[in-house]
Amino acid sequence: MTPIKAIVAVLSAALITLALWQLKAAEQGITVTALTIDGIPATAFQPAGGARAPAVVIAHGFAGSQQLMRSFAVAFARNGYAAITFDFAGHGRNPAAMSGDVNLIEGATRRLLEDVTRVAARARTLGDGRIAVLGHSMASDIVIRFAESDPSVMATIAVSMFSPAVTASSPRNLLVIAGDWEGTLKAEALRSVGLVSAPRPPREGVTYGDFAAGTARRAAFSPHTEHVTVLFSETTMRESLSWLDESFGIARPTAAEIDARGPWIAALLAGVVMLGWPLSSLLPRIEPVPAGAGLAWRRIWPGMVIPAIATPLLLRAVPTHFLPMLVGDYLALHFLVYGLITCAWLLWRGNWPTGASARAIASARFLVSLLAVVGFGFAGLVWPLDSFVTSFVAVGIRPVLVAVLLAGTLPYFLADEWLTRGQGAAPGAYAATKIAFVMSLAIAVALDPERLFFVIVIVPVIIPFFIVYGLISRWSYASTGQPLVGAMASALAFAWAIGVTFPLVAG
Repeated sequence: MTPIKAIVAVLSAALITLALWQLKAAEQGITVTALTIDGIPATAFQPAGGARAPAVVIAHGFAGSQQLMRSFAVAFARNGYAAITFDFAGHGRNPAAMSGDVNLIEGATRRLLEDVTRVAARARTLGDGRIAVLGHSMASDIVIRFAESDPSVMATIAVSMFSPAVTASSPRNLLVIAGDWEGTLKAEALRSVGLVSAPRPPREGVTYGDFAAGTARRAAFSPHTEHVTVLFSETTMRESLSWLDESFGIARPTAAEIDARGPWIAALLAGVVMLGWPLSSLLPRIEPVPAGAGLAWRRIWPGMVIPAIATPLLLRAVPTHFLPMLVGDYLALHFLVYGLITCAWLLWRGNWPTGASARAIASARFLVSLLAVVGFGFAGLVWPLDSFVTSFVAVGIRPVLVAVLLAGTLPYFLADEWLTRGQGAAPGAYAATKIAFVMSLAIAVALDPERLFFVIVIVPVIIPFFIVYGLISRWSYASTGQPLVGAMASALAFAWAIGVTFPLVAG
């Protein structure tokens, strides 16, 4: 390990330690209790003093989990409220599958409303009996419908809201928060507020209506955030706490305490990824000459363009409902077909791995390198993501689903890594093929938006994973000279990420 890498290793370890300390310190002064409510995994957050106060039911969005909403729960509990988070059916660690058609109000919406109803009944026992609700994305519509069915709900906070159920008087005291980069949802926020502000055009940051009458409405936009980072924004937290105080008539003598954990989560993950660079130098050398197709731009571009266009066209008419996971089966097939087309093109070009490379893959050095890279991913990424971001462990049937997804992701990454590596390989080819893959998914959604709409949700997951595992793959390749180490580790990482986060569905 070079002196520079040693310094980076020390700095990375220090950053990881500081971030973990800050994340743990944020929860001092509150009591956190794991619950099970009629089979629903939940967590209660209460001020350590045990004072009776209003409770807030906090609901996550599509493909999310209660960990994703922990910032709200901690912030509310630190400021005197009780809060409860939970995993919807089909999400996180909830063993029950989500039932009903996700496109119908009488389908999945009714099932998810039942979950909120059960959790809200328990939430009333945590505080003084008064409750408010908060929901993100998919759950914004769910909590709005719940609040409309129960007039005793004092306030509703809808983050990244899309809901046709909002009226001028229902639900009571509605705050709509959107990320500043969520253009469509910002317009939806203003539309809902406009139901009360008329004849004046609604404006962001202005409260309309009356809290006592339950008609208060406000649209707030969190700067420099999108659909996920809006959940960790300081603006989002302050707006939410202020709205609860107004709705419950609470006069706060001091400034609210904000759980600004977003930057520390980012610091933790950045420290882990940075640590991968110096640690990669400890991997054994496998190939004396770096392996790979080694194709320049003038030769590689057909191998990027052909599968990107052909895959969505070939899969347009293929049934993809063979897994109990929403759109996970389509993603598995997209990876598989994309990879097989790339493999076929490489074979036709005569750029497939040689016998020497096959022997290298069967060597002990390859196995040691692969286990090290995979182990680093699980220890350094799976645990932090599961602890501080979203549910990221495989429970119940999910390990089986990960194995099925791996059958699709493995051919893709094996072919892609070989295509973009090697002596004389086009600079930037690795990034270009990932852009092509994302564009291929966009084409698939455009061809069949009704069936594949929820594929859009994978983009916020797939892009950071491409970046992180692109770096890990690059570093492991530089040390081992063998691209298929990174390929197999990336394939498992993507299969795991999809398999443990996408909702389970029944039927």
